[in-house]
Amino acid sequence: MMNQPILCVGELLIDFFSTDRNANLVDSVSFTKQAGGAPANVSAAIAKLGGEAHFCGKVGNDSFGDYLQKTLEHLNVNTTLLFKDDTHPTTLAFVSLQEDGQRDFIFNRGADAFLSLNEVPKNLFDTMKLVHFGSATALLPGALQQTYTKLLDAAKDNDCYISFDPNFRSDLWKGQEAEFVKLARDLIAKCDFLKVSDEELTLLTNKSDITKAVSELHAIGAKCIAVTLGKAGTYLSFEENSATVPSIPIQAVDTTGAGDAFVGATLFQLGKLENPQSLSFLEWQNIVHFSNKVAAKVCEKIGAITALPTIEDI
Repeated sequence: MMNQPILCVGELLIDFFSTDRNANLVDSVSFTKQAGGAPANVSAAIAKLGGEAHFCGKVGNDSFGDYLQKTLEHLNVNTTLLFKDDTHPTTLAFVSLQEDGQRDFIFNRGADAFLSLNEVPKNLFDTMKLVHFGSATALLPGALQQTYTKLLDAAKDNDCYISFDPNFRSDLWKGQEAEFVKLARDLIAKCDFLKVSDEELTLLTNKSDITKAVSELHAIGAKCIAVTLGKAGTYLSFEENSATVPSIPIQAVDTTGAGDAFVGATLFQLGKLENPQSLSFLEWQNIVHFSNKVAAKVCEKIGAITALPTIEDI
């Protein structure tokens, strides 16, 4: 069975989570450090399952950047395309969660914003034919935005299979949601596999009916669409077929990273195929069933990367 290399493009950063009970960031004094970044989580999920994952992004040439690189390499993610920035520090996010569900969030953006197209090999897509674009920060202003869209266009021109997850983060787009929607829809038009949450689906289409909303994104250009619905499973739509693929019952502890694990598990399976474009709807259902199990397993433990299962766990 083949194992195609899978490229994940976007941010790799440090998440500092407050460990103080029911405290905002003003009052928090204790934090736990974790590797973060949606596309980095996806690459970790692929590698943990036994796939060949490559990560492309930028961190600072500092201790945090070294930590992030070591974290990915420990999981056997290829970091040849992870670049170190001598000018800008590694991107940091600080988060606290209070008992009423309110989040206090501070985002110190650094090196991830400065990935330049000139740093990426021009012949990258000669060998990378399965590419995931799932960055929460790439559509924000900065060099990465232009690099991101041009890389996606280059992947499309080279007949790569393109996966896209909009990864909308309300903390990053307050007051600019319309701009996010416009940018995301431009990329959706070029993707083969689209993963969205039910909240993102409504944001992107302004439709609450899942069938009508998915039809609109198909009309834009997305070929296969998976709408994650939490414990209810995943709504799958491909060609003229649709179905809700159930999840498995679990005792959820932490849902952080479940969506990234779902995408990673899907790409891991697509990497085993010579031609992912040839899948039938039944085959897609089987793929999503496996991905649902991986995402559910992640929710049983704390941490987006530390909770990732191996193939034996599934």
